[in-house]
Amino acid sequence: MAKAQPHAVPPAQPTDNSSASDEQRVPLLTKLVYGTGDWSMASFNTIRQIFYAIFLTDVVGLAPGLASFAALLGIVWDAINDPIIGSLSDRITTRWGRRRPFLLLFSIPFGAAFVLLWWAPPWEHPAALMVHVTLAYMLADTLQTLVVVPFLALMPEMTEDYDERTSLTSYRMVFNLIASLAAAAGAPEIVAAFDTPQRGYMVMALIFGGLGALPFLLIFLLTRERHEQSSVPDLNIRQSLKLAWRNVPFRIATGINLLNWVTFDLVALMLPYFLKYWIDGGEQAHQIAVPLLGNLTTESLVFFILLTTAIAAVPLWNYAAHHWNKRTAYIAGMSFWAVVQILVITVMPGQYTYMFILAFFAGISVSTAHVLPNALFPDVLEWDELLTGRRRDGMYYGILNLTRKVTSAVSIFLALQVLALFNYQTPPIGATFFQQSPETLAAIRALTGPGGAVFLFGAIIMTFFYPVTREQHARMRRLLARRRARQRHPQQSESQP
Repeated sequence: MAKAQPHAVPPAQPTDNSSASDEQRVPLLTKLVYGTGDWSMASFNTIRQIFYAIFLTDVVGLAPGLASFAALLGIVWDAINDPIIGSLSDRITTRWGRRRPFLLLFSIPFGAAFVLLWWAPPWEHPAALMVHVTLAYMLADTLQTLVVVPFLALMPEMTEDYDERTSLTSYRMVFNLIASLAAAAGAPEIVAAFDTPQRGYMVMALIFGGLGALPFLLIFLLTRERHEQSSVPDLNIRQSLKLAWRNVPFRIATGINLLNWVTFDLVALMLPYFLKYWIDGGEQAHQIAVPLLGNLTTESLVFFILLTTAIAAVPLWNYAAHHWNKRTAYIAGMSFWAVVQILVITVMPGQYTYMFILAFFAGISVSTAHVLPNALFPDVLEWDELLTGRRRDGMYYGILNLTRKVTSAVSIFLALQVLALFNYQTPPIGATFFQQSPETLAAIRALTGPGGAVFLFGAIIMTFFYPVTREQHARMRRLLARRRARQRHPQQSESQP
């Protein structure tokens, strides 16, 4: 009997999916508990993405070119471990389920590895520094994979409903953006509170590393897996990857994620350089008095405005995706963000108010970038099950986690290579004032503003080709329900006309 193929299915008639069935509805407490996992993931990623490059160049003392290769080498190992760990979480069987044991075993090592990432070693030779940074990056990335991939693979097992998945993703992204806000705005304040940057970064790492381990333990204790909806795949990794490549929505969703996160990571990474050397004119820890918040550095205040706005905008994009669809809402949000990115290059030194206004507008679209690509991705799993008859959520989320880390490493590599090309000078350790050359400043401005817009336009174009609409997804679910019913009751199915 030939397998049903999604692209061969006639278009479904419009259907009202405004409310999920009781079976597919996720309880509020479960959404909240599961959403806390994004606190760990986002605080880790935000701090590393925004501050790790400037930590390597301005604190560790590693030249931009060497620092970029240290991050890039970690991707070679990532390309191996993410699909392996994802496939392993599909196959493992324990009394606690397939995903949750990983959270129990590796949450604390995950937090400890984060601390190691921010230790400035006493080695003086550049090669020794590069080896240390590379190994620390690889270890931290491996332990991140061991908790993040099983955590992500839990979500499609919680519900198959199109809109419930958007809702569940919205809860995740609220915690994600709160963590990003706490990390982006809080980390500079913690570092600035100590007499040396080295000590400040270590204290910051201890705080966020410890807090990052707790949510995964909470998820292990308070969530459950739906074993009856999971089937163990009988394919090896190579066969699974070949079949994954045949999944058209997966290819497009992966491309959207890559372009989406390269933009966010590149802009987030360059903002500290842009604010320090362009807006503040080379001064460190420039303070701005803010009512109710006290004195904040320019860096902290920009990220506070951007991410507070992003948190407030989550219900807006959840509403837009529900009343339009995920694809249309995402295109609208990314188009708006591209305009803001182009305007960033018009900001002049000392124009703090203008910078804060752009941070507010960028925050509206940053919310879109967090919510909708993550809400699109689970729908590709039903497409795959319809094609292959198997559930391979862990393998797919392993690849997704790999793409997320690829964007981080690629943006770090790209930005630092450009800075090296345009003669970025590492300031003396402890310097409170240091200026870069005009050509270096021009490169920083271009990367922070229009450079990100280029990738956004790519994501917008790719989203036009994403094929899974609300109606198409409902059609796939009905076909899968019939197939599962036949598998559970084969004799009954054969007796029916």
